[in-house]
Amino acid sequence: MSNGLINWLEIPVDDMKRAIHFYEQVFETTLRRETMSQVDMAVFPNPDPGGALVAGEGYRPSQHYGPVPYLHAPGLDALLQRVAHAGGKTVFGPLQLPGDIGRIAHIADSEGNRIGLHEPIAG
Repeated sequence: MSNGLINWLEIPVDDMKRAIHFYEQVFETTLRRETMSQVDMAVFPNPDPGGALVAGEGYRPSQHYGPVPYLHAPGLDALLQRVAHAGGKTVFGPLQLPGDIGRIAHIADSEGNRIGLHEPIAG
């Protein structure tokens, strides 16, 4: 494997407009809206690895089942403060990891997905 472990990420949503608002506000970014094979998507601007919010048949948000993606979150404390304001909640954290790995937290997004956040050690 020459690339990172994640090469694409799909976060299922029920309400695309609400989810776009949440992720754009929390991560201070702009998502690009598109449709592919009848799946409504809002693509994150990071090309490698890439990912999108997705709505359509076969996609259902959940904080109890399925994978937990960890998104890069420098400035974790400030990001967590934006979560509640954007319509989500902090599930746990921040938690300091051993061995200079950084800190993590879990949030529930506006759609009810459990999302991991990782803040690497600066430097």
